[in-house]
Amino acid sequence: MKLSNLFILLFLLSACGTSSTVELDDDLGLMLYTIREEMKENPKEKLNRVAEIGYDYVESAGYENGLYYGMTPTDFHDYMKSIDLDPMSSHQGSLTYENADQEIADAVAAGFKFVVIPVPPMGMYTYNFETRTMGMKGSPEELVAFLNTVGEKAANAGLSLLYHNHDFEFKPNEEGLVLAEYILENTDPRYVNFQLDLYWATVAGADIKGFINKNQGRIKAFHVKDMKEDGSMAPVGQGKIDFVDIFTLRDQAGLEFFVAEQDYTGEISTMEAIVISHKGLELIAESFDSED
Repeated sequence: MKLSNLFILLFLLSACGTSSTVELDDDLGLMLYTIREEMKENPKEKLNRVAEIGYDYVESAGYENGLYYGMTPTDFHDYMKSIDLDPMSSHQGSLTYENADQEIADAVAAGFKFVVIPVPPMGMYTYNFETRTMGMKGSPEELVAFLNTVGEKAANAGLSLLYHNHDFEFKPNEEGLVLAEYILENTDPRYVNFQLDLYWATVAGADIKGFINKNQGRIKAFHVKDMKEDGSMAPVGQGKIDFVDIFTLRDQAGLEFFVAEQDYTGEISTMEAIVISHKGLELIAESFDSED
């Protein structure tokens, strides 16, 4: 994009004000990681079922070797259009400095509006199988440098880059640094913003509403999965997280979309879980009307 055209675009955006990517009270999304095993066989059939349940858009977790669930970016885009399911965002944990241009181009071709870094990239993410704890090796400065660089590339291609949290980003490290805060304090809001996973933030004991109020306009997406009393994951509306209360700050957050997700569904099937979660999201959206 020529510099003059970029200035015109920025002017128009500022003149019109910000607007949501979706109608938050009408459009509901699903993170496909929930049904990742089912998506390995006949993904088109599963995507069609997601649309039949009533979801309006999806977040992908199936990018591998230049393909989305075995489809080229163009084929994925065309199929999604044929079933009236919007490709909203894509978790692409394989992004590196070296492949960023190609992966961003693929996301554009697939029709996504957001690319999401799901964990610290390029081998920085760690998991301790004995303690079942997540973490990061390398420095926060290195992570922020990567996000700013790749985020600018994404913005130049017409995409928005988000960072997605788990619990460790909200827990102070040895120096007392809270990584989630550090990321938003040290990244350029033109290029990098946040996808707030409400379950993992709850696990970490974070002050979710305080975090939103402190970082207004930068929380572009929510991951919505519920928590049982024992701390395990539950379908939306089947646990103890007060999503309606959190969503009262959707405007302050700068929220543009939200997706149901459940990493593990326990005794119920994943397909059953996404039906229950869709009903839970509907109840959240219905609560918006009661505020008016």
